[in-house]
Amino acid sequence: MSKIVTAEQAVSSIENNQVVASVGVIGWVTPDAVLGALGERFKATASPKDLTFYFPCGTGDAVYIKGMDHVAQEGLMKRIVSGSYINPKHPDTGGRPELMRLVKNNLVEAYSWPIGASMHWLREVARKSPGYITEVGLNTYIDPALGGGKFTMKATDDLVKKITLEGKEYLFYPTWNIDVAIIHASSADEDGNLSFESEALVSSSKALAIAAKACGGKVIAQVRNQVDKHSRTASQVGLPGVFVDEVVVTPDVMMTTDTPFDKSYFSGSRRELTSLAKPVMSPNKIIARRAALEVRKKELSIFGFGAAADVPLVMNEQGLFDNGQIDDYYFTTEHGSYGGVVMSNWQFSANVNPVGIIDGLMQFDVIDGGLCEFTALAFAQFDSTGVVNVSKFSGANPGAGGFIDIAHNAKRLVFTGTFTTAGLRTEVVDGSLTILQEGRMKKFVKEAESVTYRVFEGVKKGQTARIITERAVFDADEHGLTLIEIAPGIDLEKDILSQMEFTVKVPDNLPLMAAELFSE
Repeated sequence: MSKIVTAEQAVSSIENNQVVASVGVIGWVTPDAVLGALGERFKATASPKDLTFYFPCGTGDAVYIKGMDHVAQEGLMKRIVSGSYINPKHPDTGGRPELMRLVKNNLVEAYSWPIGASMHWLREVARKSPGYITEVGLNTYIDPALGGGKFTMKATDDLVKKITLEGKEYLFYPTWNIDVAIIHASSADEDGNLSFESEALVSSSKALAIAAKACGGKVIAQVRNQVDKHSRTASQVGLPGVFVDEVVVTPDVMMTTDTPFDKSYFSGSRRELTSLAKPVMSPNKIIARRAALEVRKKELSIFGFGAAADVPLVMNEQGLFDNGQIDDYYFTTEHGSYGGVVMSNWQFSANVNPVGIIDGLMQFDVIDGGLCEFTALAFAQFDSTGVVNVSKFSGANPGAGGFIDIAHNAKRLVFTGTFTTAGLRTEVVDGSLTILQEGRMKKFVKEAESVTYRVFEGVKKGQTARIITERAVFDADEHGLTLIEIAPGIDLEKDILSQMEFTVKVPDNLPLMAAELFSE
C-alpha cells in the first residue's frame, strides 16, 4: 500500500495534547506544506488543541515560507521549545511574526535551547536515555540559575536541570516523548524510502524520525519528488521507509527564501564565484573586511549569522578564491555544509559549491569536539564583565542558535557587529569613516540583558577573543578589553569612549584600521 498522501490527510490524525516536532533552518528544508495544513486544520475545526511543538532550529522565515508561524495560534500551540526564533518585518504588511506576538504577550509557554542541545537531545530520545548531559551552557541563559531558557512567564516547568556528576556540574535535559515528526527530504518512493540528494542541508530530519519512532510515534515526510521503487541505489537512501509513515509530495516548493531552486547549493551544478553578489558598502562590509584578515587557510572556520556571514563574500570579492584558491579555505556553518562559500542573509546556513554536507547532530559533534578552531560570530551586546549577548535584547527573543556551542569550543573567537544600533548612519569618504547619526542603542553596555557566553572566562581557559566593529577593534583578556585599532576619521572620545558604558584600556600609540577597509 502506497504511503503517498495529501498534506491534509497527513495531519488529520494528530490529536490534542501531542508533541509535534519539525525541521527547518530559516527557509531551508522546511516542510511548509504540512505545517500549513496543520495550521489550516485548526482554523477550520479548532482541533487539535494544546500541542507542544519542538523545533531544533528556527523553522521557516515567517514571511513567504512561514514554517512554525503556521502553527503559532492560540489554542493550537500550548508550548514551544525551539533552538532559535526570528522576528523579521513582513515586506508587504510590515507586520511581525505571529509567533513573536504570542511570545511577547505571554500567550504560550516558550523555551529556547541552544541548537547544540536541541540537536543532541534527539539522540537521547531515540536511545530512551534519561536525558542529555553537557557542560556547554553553564552560567549562561540556559542555566537554571539564569532562567533555564524560559522566554515567557507561562513557561514554568524546569525543562533543564543542573546536576553534579563525579564532583563536576553539568546541565541535564531530561527526555520526553515525541508523538509526531514532520520532516523534509528530496525524494521518496511509495514505500517511504527517503533520499536527500537535492538538499542544501539535512539538519535534524533523520534524527527526528528515529526519535519519534522510538517513542511509538508517527513520521510524516514532505518531499519534492516521487520516484519509482528500486530506482536508487541503497546508499542513496538516507532514511529507510520503515521509519516513515506517510509522504506528502510537493514539487513546487521554494528551496529557501528568494531561491526557488539552485543546484549550486548541493553542487548538483557549480556556480562561477564571480557571479556571487558583492556586499554593498556599509558598516557591515567594513566589519567583514576587517574580520577577513583573521581567517587562515586550511583552518576549519565556522561563521555565524550577521556581519560574520559576509566575511567569505568579501574575501571572494577581493579575489582570494580565484584560481582554485577556495579549496584552501575550510568554511562551514552550524548546519553542516562544508567547503565553497558561506552565504549571508536569507541564504545563510548553506554554502555555494559545497564539497560535503553532514546532518545536524554530526555537525554539533564536530563543533563540541573543538574541530572548528576559528569562528566569527555576531554580537548584540557586550558588557563590562565580558558577557556577550545574542539571545535576548531590546524586546527581541532570537535565542542563542548555535552560538553557545561554537563559542565554548572554538580556539580563536572573533565577535562582529556595529558599535551602536537602531538608526546608525555612516559615510565613507577618501578612506575615512564619519558617523552621520549615532545609533539609539549602545551595544557596549554595563550589564547585558541575557548571558549567551562569558568571553573573559573563555580567555582564562586559553581562547583568544577579538571584537571587531566598523570603527574600533578590541582584544579581550581575562580582565577586560583593550582598544587595539581605531578607524581613520573617528574621534576617540566622542565616537568610541562616550558610546560605551564601561572603560577599556587605550594604548598611547593607537594604530589606525587599514585604509583599504574603507574604500568604496
